[in-house]
Amino acid sequence: MDANRPLLVFDSGVGGLSVLDAIRRRLPTASIVYVADSGGFPYGTKTEAEIAARVPALLGRLVERYRPRLIVIACNTASTIALAAVRAALDLPIVGTVPAIKPAALASETRAIGVLGTDATVRQPYVDRLAAEFASDCIVLRHGSARLVELAEAALRGDPGDPADYKRVMDGLFGLPGGDKVDTVALACTHFPLVSDQLAAASPHPVRFVDGAEGIARRVAHLTDGQPWPDAASEGVAVFTSDIDPEPLRPALSARGLARIERL
Repeated sequence: MDANRPLLVFDSGVGGLSVLDAIRRRLPTASIVYVADSGGFPYGTKTEAEIAARVPALLGRLVERYRPRLIVIACNTASTIALAAVRAALDLPIVGTVPAIKPAALASETRAIGVLGTDATVRQPYVDRLAAEFASDCIVLRHGSARLVELAEAALRGDPGDPADYKRVMDGLFGLPGGDKVDTVALACTHFPLVSDQLAAASPHPVRFVDGAEGIARRVAHLTDGQPWPDAASEGVAVFTSDIDPEPLRPALSARGLARIERL
């Protein structure tokens, strides 16, 4: 294994940076290629068939170009729909992202949890299975929000957004029957931890937010245990799949060591 072979972190946009932060804490010198599928963004409003066709084909092209040692699909929507197809198509370790229903259920004292994700994620049968396996004694309320993905993308570009927008999102979750009992919310989209402070401020009562970033980072560290890494952190690469202007994102990318910007 070449020490410089990168980890490839993939998302529809910038949400996967929340996962990259956790990976960086465990593997600070790892070479990183971060891919934002800006040409396909947003995934949460697309059909399952569109995502199932797009993600494996796109990752195949990225593997040919960057030869990663491992891929992290840092996107709940892509993982719940296309993870099995990607693993079948590519001969390297693939780490997916699943809604953090298990840790939410473990943390809840009221036995009422929320699942906040994209529309495409919260309607997946996979979420039904997670709820049945890990939260069978809990009320599990789900709310999908494409708007919150847009707000998180804008926040990373320096636009704080309107607090009323965040309140509308949270009202959509807590306004469901039983919402007044929810004390823990699984952030089932990697974009959402980037705006957790705004979500907390918009919540009608104090809640705990959980996500899967640390679990993903632990899995990546386990799968690469014993492999060589560079002695020092190198210049990471941010890849976009469209001609969007990356300049507003440059501070957030540079803060995570992603100094180079490329397009696929």
